Amino acid sequence: MSKLKCAVIGTGYLGKFHAEKYASLDDCELVAVVDINEQAAKEVAEKHGAEALTDYQSLLGKVDAVSIVVPTTLHHQVSKDFLKAGAHVLVEKPITVTVEEADELIEIAKEKNLVLQVGHLERFNPAVLGLGELEDKPIFIESHRLSPFNPRANDVSVVLDLMIHDIDIILAIVDSEVDHIEASGTAVLTKGTDIANARLTFKSGCVANVTASRISMKMERKMRMFRPNSYISIDFQNRVLTKHYAGEGEMFPGVPKIETDKSVFENGDALLEEIKHFVGCIKTGETPDVSGEAGRRALATAIEITKLLQ
Repeated sequence: MSKLKCAVIGTGYLGKFHAEKYASLDDCELVAVVDINEQAAKEVAEKHGAEALTDYQSLLGKVDAVSIVVPTTLHHQVSKDFLKAGAHVLVEKPITVTVEEADELIEIAKEKNLVLQVGHLERFNPAVLGLGELEDKPIFIESHRLSPFNPRANDVSVVLDLMIHDIDIILAIVDSEVDHIEASGTAVLTKGTDIANARLTFKSGCVANVTASRISMKMERKMRMFRPNSYISIDFQNRVLTKHYAGEGEMFPGVPKIETDKSVFENGDALLEEIKHFVGCIKTGETPDVSGEAGRRALATAIEITKLLQ
């Protein structure tokens, strides 16, 4: 197969890293980067030997695959234009602003047999990849995603900015429909919600307690899962996966000994793995782990939480 002609739409903080990853892959050719800020586009393009453009529509029909790294309000229109033009799309999270917009993108991708992947980057964290398939589903999950204030993501609430990462992972792990949601939160530094907690009850009986804050004094990204006879902890930030489970021996008469397996993963490149997965799915025709449908599920849940907060 010849090299995929790739482009990156949006060369802001994250977009420039997307461009860097495509340029590093032997089976991809970064042909162009696009940004309404001409100077920003030129700086990224010159670094990787690509063309700098300010209008993405001039690329329609000329590339095989694109990363769309523009403000969330533009995800639907830009993704739609490229899908209709026959390009595979990796769109940053959240997939779109509304569920209806997400449905339209999913339908177009399906009709044209194109890959639509959503950039839920945490799915490619080495500690998450090390988790593998869980034979016994969790009965309770608790997650905390805390971050100091960053003005870069103020166009969305903390739910769509931070909590949606954990929502996506939890939905994938539990693999059951959400039956009931309770939520509370408040604005502190912005007009939107800056700290929020949601309690998700699934039809399977599993309960997930999810907390996100963008006004904390420290960074913390942890998830704990309780299963029959075991407890699993994921430290996303430090890439540590810890499993505690009932062992063979006895801690006290009639009480099993608790065994612990701890795995510390090297600092991998989650974005590179995400883009390699995207490219691989294009070549094999397989459905990406974070498909349009997965992105839609996370968005729908996040929107429901946001409504409850309002």
